[in-house]
Amino acid sequence: AIVQQVVRENETGFLPPLKTKINNIANYDLVFVGFPTWGMKLPPPIKSFLTQYDLGGKTIVPFNTNGGYGIGTSFETVKELCTNAKVLEGFSTSGGREREGQLLIIKDDRRQQAEKEVKQWLTKLRLIKGS
Repeated sequence: AIVQQVVRENETGFLPPLKTKINNIANYDLVFVGFPTWGMKLPPPIKSFLTQYDLGGKTIVPFNTNGGYGIGTSFETVKELCTNAKVLEGFSTSGGREREGQLLIIKDDRRQQAEKEVKQWLTKLRLIKGS
C-alpha cells in the first residue's frame, strides 16, 4: 500500500504538507538534507521541504540511505529543486539488501564502514579536515 501511495504521489506531483516548520532557515548557509530512496525517487516530503523554503544562496548537502537499490534520480531532483543554491556532491549508503530480505541495518562492521565512508565524503567536500 505504501509503495503504491509513493508511486501515485510521484506521478501526480503531490507535495504533502510538512508538520514541522523551520522558522529561522535564513540563519543557515549550509543545509544537510537526508532522505531514503522511495521508488527510486526523492521522497515527496523532501520535495515539499525543498520547495517550501527559500534555499537560494545556500549550500545544500544531500545524503541518502537505501536498501540496495541505489539513489535513482534523487540527487538530480535535489539539484532541479534547488536551482538558486549550490548543491554539493551527495552521499549514499546501502544499509541493507531488501532483495535478499535484509532490512536497512547499519551496525557492527557495517556501521564502522559507513562512518569511514561519511568521513571520507565530508573530507572530500572540505567540510571537515582529514585525519
